[in-house]
Formats: sequence, structure tokens, C-alpha cells
Amino acid sequence: MSNQTTVVSSPKVRIVAIIAMFFLFAMIAFVTNLAAPIGTIWGYQNEGNSFLGMMGNMMNFLAYLFMGIPAGKLLQKIGYKKTALWAMAIGVAGLFVQWLSSVLGDGSFITYLIGAFVCGLSVCMLNTVVNPMLNYLGNGGNKGNQLIQTGGAVNSLSGTMTPFFVGVLVGELSKETTMRAVEPLLWIAISVFIVSFIIISFVNIPEPNLRKGSKSPQKFTHSALNFRHTVLGLIGIFFYVGIEVGIPGTLNFYLSDQGADGAGVVGAASTIAGTIVAFYWLLMLCGRTLASFISGSVSSKTQLMVVSGIAILLVVLAICTPSSITLPVPEQIYSTVDPVTGEIQTAMVPVSAYMLVLCGLCTSVMWGNIFNLAVEGLGKYTDQASGFFMTMVVGGGVIPLLQQLLAKNVGYMASYWLIAACLGYLLFYGLTGAKNVNTDIPVDDTIQDAI
Repeated sequence: MSNQTTVVSSPKVRIVAIIAMFFLFAMIAFVTNLAAPIGTIWGYQNEGNSFLGMMGNMMNFLAYLFMGIPAGKLLQKIGYKKTALWAMAIGVAGLFVQWLSSVLGDGSFITYLIGAFVCGLSVCMLNTVVNPMLNYLGNGGNKGNQLIQTGGAVNSLSGTMTPFFVGVLVGELSKETTMRAVEPLLWIAISVFIVSFIIISFVNIPEPNLRKGSKSPQKFTHSALNFRHTVLGLIGIFFYVGIEVGIPGTLNFYLSDQGADGAGVVGAASTIAGTIVAFYWLLMLCGRTLASFISGSVSSKTQLMVVSGIAILLVVLAICTPSSITLPVPEQIYSTVDPVTGEIQTAMVPVSAYMLVLCGLCTSVMWGNIFNLAVEGLGKYTDQASGFFMTMVVGGGVIPLLQQLLAKNVGYMASYWLIAACLGYLLFYGLTGAKNVNTDIPVDDTIQDAI
């Protein structure tokens, strides 16, 4: 029998721990998805400068680069529960700093960026906790992936609702719109974090890597980076987050651009673009919900290979389909009445845009699959690997930036060849890169004993 601490000893306690992790998964999306819609406020205050508007989102992702590895070390030193509590406390601080930007005059934008960065530190730490913990609670393998996918569905639901709440509070954007418009949402988020802190304080969370009766972590003779499939998985996560953000991000620019390089959408292009792109995130929610049911019987390897292959096909078809081939936007999304004939007219959107939106079904399950495959067989090195994973989330800032650079030089749709190449890597990882070839490294895998 292992000398690890046995924390979860009954199905009821296990269920409570799983629900707690799902709740934290929802908070990750809630805080992260505040950045982009709130950023539009700052964009409008600066002559519609979309670059400044996206700076908050960039600061959020940049935090992962600095906190990823330290967060993994925190798991090893103080455990999952204390790391989660510290993360929520930091989240309260970050949201409070963002609120301060609504009451300050000069320097308020810088204050907002600092708050966004601090919030990024918080969600990075939470991500580092929930992913390996759900994998542990599912005993790894297909069941572990199933719990991660279910948590991802909760994450997507929360992420889809957040921009809606911001939109209701902000209403019509103008140069006069300020952060005061979203003050209620910031205070709600702060309150939720405080309540979550209190609840998690009383929840039993498994601590598989803390020694019984001791606060000191285990001593490691190797590193998670000694496992080839883990290193290749880290690269895969870097590409994946870039794919997830890059597909809808560039699509939004493409549909909104009414210049020669744009999609040629006639009408309220920005409104239409935002609504079309929203369906991408909705499909991610649908995909993760479906995966939560099938992941118990369909392996992560099979899922990753299938969705990567389909996504490559969709992206290549989108690139090769002329923008002149269009489909009408549903009347419920956008329509106008011809002043002469009285007929209802709808806008036309390139078919390629719909193909890219469908990629949301594919990208929805990739995170859980890659993480599950990359930590399989790591045992006590799982926490360390989780910290490395969070660092590689910075790909969500790097890949879209490179794609925008390509878009300016070769065009919006041609820039998606970068996305296709990243998807090609994920297909390779599913096919052969995910195999653990370092089984000779002792991992003292005590998942069963800990749970």
C-alpha cells in the first residue's frame, strides 16, 4: 500500500470533488471571457482601435507564460486545494483592480491591463488544478478524459454566457461607454469568487502527491519533460490553443472587413460577423457536451485523429472555395426590408465562413484529448506536466498574431494554411506522437490509492 494520503474514501466525497472542479472550470471561462467584450469598450474610447481593445485578452494569455510552471510547482508543494484557494484570492484581486480602472482618470487603461494580467494568473492556476484533478478522479484513461470533456462543456456554457451578459449591460457602444457599464458584472464575479473560496475550503480534494502526515512533496528523480509523448503533447497544446482562438478571431476580421480584402458582406458587417462567429463557440459547447457522453467508450487517441482529420478537410475546403460562393444569413440573425418592394432581404456570407464555423465541433474536444494522452502513465509527474501545459497556453496569443501577420500579406483565407499546418501536427500526435516510449521511468503511480 502506498504511503500517499487517502483523501477520497467514498463515492459521495468523490462526487462532491468532481462538482467542485466543474464549478472551477466554469469560473475559468467566466473570468477569461470577460476580457474580449470588455476590451471593445477601450477600443471605442480609442477611435475604434481593435489592437488596444485586444490588449486585455493578450495580457490574460501572457499571464500563462509566467504562471504555468510555478503553478505546477505549487501543486507539488501545497496541493490542489490550497492552490485553488490561492487562485480564487488572486482572482478577487484582479477583478478589483479592473474595477478600479472604472473610477480612475489618467492611467485607467494601464490599471485595467494590470487587472487583466492578474486575472490571467488566477485562471492559469485554476486550469492547472482542474485538468489533472478531473483526470485523477476519473482514474485516468477514457474515464479521465470523459470528466475533462464534461468539465469543458460546463466551461463552454459559462464562456458563451459571459459575452451575452456584458452585451446586456453595455448596450450600444460609443466613445462615451466606460467601464462603469460593467461594474455590476465585476462585483458579481468578485462575489462568486468569494463564495467559491468559502465552499472549496470545506470540500475534500484528493492530494495524491503529498505524503501522509507531511506537507512536503515527493522527491522526483526525473521530470515530466523526460517523457517524449508529454513533450510532443506540450507542443500540441501550444498549437491547439492557437487554432481555437485563431479560427474565429481571423474569421471575425474577415467578415467585418468591408474593404477589398474582406468577405464583401453587405449590411451591418460587424453585427453579422459577431453573430456568425458566436456559432463557432456554440458548436464547441455542443461538441464538448457530446464528448462527455462518448469519451467513456471512445479513446482519446481515436477522437483526436478523427477531429483533426475533419478539421483539416474543412479548413482546406474553406481556403479553396471562392468567396463568390455564398449562402444567405438566416433572417433571425440579420435582415432588412427593401424600401421600394417591401421584400425582406438577407445578407450573403461566403460558404467558406460556414466551413470554418463547423470547425468548432472539432476543436471542442481537442484540449481534453491532448491533455489526457500527454499525461497518461506519468503518475506523480502529472502535476508538473500540468504546469508546463499552462505555460504553453500562450500559443493562444502567438499563433493568432502570426496569422494576422500572414493575413495582411497574403490575405485572410490564405492565412488559414497556418491553421491547417497546426492541425496536421495534431493529427500526427494522435497517430503516433502520443505513444509512451518511456515506460522504463518509475512513476509510482498511486492514483487508485489516492482516490
